[in-house]
Amino acid sequence: MTLPNKVETQEGVVASVALSPASFARFARFITMELGIKMPESKMTMVQSRLLRRVRDLRLKSVDHYGDYFFDASHTEEREHFINAITTNKTDFFREPEHFDYLCGVVLPAASHPGRRFKAWSAGCSSGEEPYTLAMLLAECASRRPGFDFAILGTDVSSKVLTHARNGVYQESQILPVPPELRRKYLLRSRNDAERLARVVPELRKKVSFHPLNFMDDDYGIRDTFDVVFFRNVMIYFDRGTQEAVIHKICRNLAPGGYLFAGHSESLASLDVPLRPIKTSIYRKPL
Repeated sequence: MTLPNKVETQEGVVASVALSPASFARFARFITMELGIKMPESKMTMVQSRLLRRVRDLRLKSVDHYGDYFFDASHTEEREHFINAITTNKTDFFREPEHFDYLCGVVLPAASHPGRRFKAWSAGCSSGEEPYTLAMLLAECASRRPGFDFAILGTDVSSKVLTHARNGVYQESQILPVPPELRRKYLLRSRNDAERLARVVPELRKKVSFHPLNFMDDDYGIRDTFDVVFFRNVMIYFDRGTQEAVIHKICRNLAPGGYLFAGHSESLASLDVPLRPIKTSIYRKPL
């Protein structure tokens, strides 16, 4: 991606896009230390493009000047804006469907006993498509098994995507991966046809809670124990040591015999973690 050297804001302020190597290194250290995200020099263009909106909003002269503003101790409120800008939030309904097939075909039949509350955690939930996918499938299971109940936790470091997730409103194009029968049952179309929006039904939204969580924190503040954890397409941003540390912390809240689902491009094979492989990108905590 090639960016222009300068852009003009709506207020007429000319802002320099170019991010100096020294400023990038400063940002990169902070991102890795605070969020665990690897930040090689190849990410410089990405960082400067994502920070440009903050430069515009704050009417600063350059991305480098934004660095001075951000690291000023008096501007602590900017941290949230920075995290929202710098984090990647890519997700879809029913993404990597083989995982949901395994959940419905293997995990739930063995765990959906009457009077049992099944708990799932979407760790790195982004804008909510993954936890709502889980909610649809667990609601279907509950409709076939009287007495079965469930609860879902969605966590993410970005306050922006968590707000989106809590609202549960999606573009029509975003809900296309949802099977038609589940679409009709769990998604309400906007009365305004021009908006082309759909919202997750209230009964399903009540089953999902969303909370901020930074994987770098020592204590996640979660007291529940989960039957399944979906920790998918997050580890790719961490180095090996961070991957191990985060998975160990996640496993504190994974029940014995519980399952962890990783992304299809992720592997725990070389990591020293308390999980054993079941299938590609599916792992289980020993009983």
